[in-house]
Amino acid sequence: MEPIILASSSPRRQEILKLLNIPFRVIIPNFAEEAPSDLAPEAVPEFFAARKVDAVARSLPVENELPWILGADTVIIAKGKILGKPADQNEARQFLQLLQGATHKVLTGLALLNGKLMYVDTRTSVTKVTFAPMSQEEIDWYISTGDWHGVAGGYRIQGLASCFIKKIEGTNSSVVGLPIFELYDMLKTQGYSILD
Repeated sequence: MEPIILASSSPRRQEILKLLNIPFRVIIPNFAEEAPSDLAPEAVPEFFAARKVDAVARSLPVENELPWILGADTVIIAKGKILGKPADQNEARQFLQLLQGATHKVLTGLALLNGKLMYVDTRTSVTKVTFAPMSQEEIDWYISTGDWHGVAGGYRIQGLASCFIKKIEGTNSSVVGLPIFELYDMLKTQGYSILD
C-alpha cells in the first residue's frame, strides 16, 4: 500500500489508520482555522478538512509528485452553536451543561487528495449523541478528570464521558474523529485497496 500523509496531529486518527494497517506519516498543517462567516455550521468540518489537505500539499516540495493526503476535522453542534475545544475548565463546564440531558450532532469532515489524479474527494459524517441528564456533582467530577482537555465539545466518547452517553445514532469512529466507513469508501472509490 502507498503511504498516506495524515494532515492531523490527532492520536485517535492515527490509531484508526494503524487499525486499518494503512501506512502513514503525519504532517501538521499550518493554516488559520477561520471559516467564512456565511458558511453554514454543517459545512465547517469539510471546509477545514480540505484546508488542511491544501496546506500540507502546499508545504511539500514542488518538484515531487503529490502523494495521498488525508485531512479530517470534527465539530460539535449543540443548539445551533459550534462547540470547539474548550479553552479552560470553565468553558468545558459550560459545554457539558449545554450537552447534558440533550442530543447534539457530531460532524466529521474528510478530505482525501489523490495526488496522481489531482483530485480531492470530500465527505461529512453526521452522528447524533444523546447525553443523559447530569448532576452538578457529575459534571464537576468529569471536569476534574481532565478528560475534556483538547477535544471538540469537551468530551471523549471513548473515555470517561461514556458514563453519561445514553445513545449514539451513527458511528463511534466518526465521533472519535475519523469515520471508518466513509474513509474506506473514499479509498475504495479511488482505487486504493486496504485489502492487500
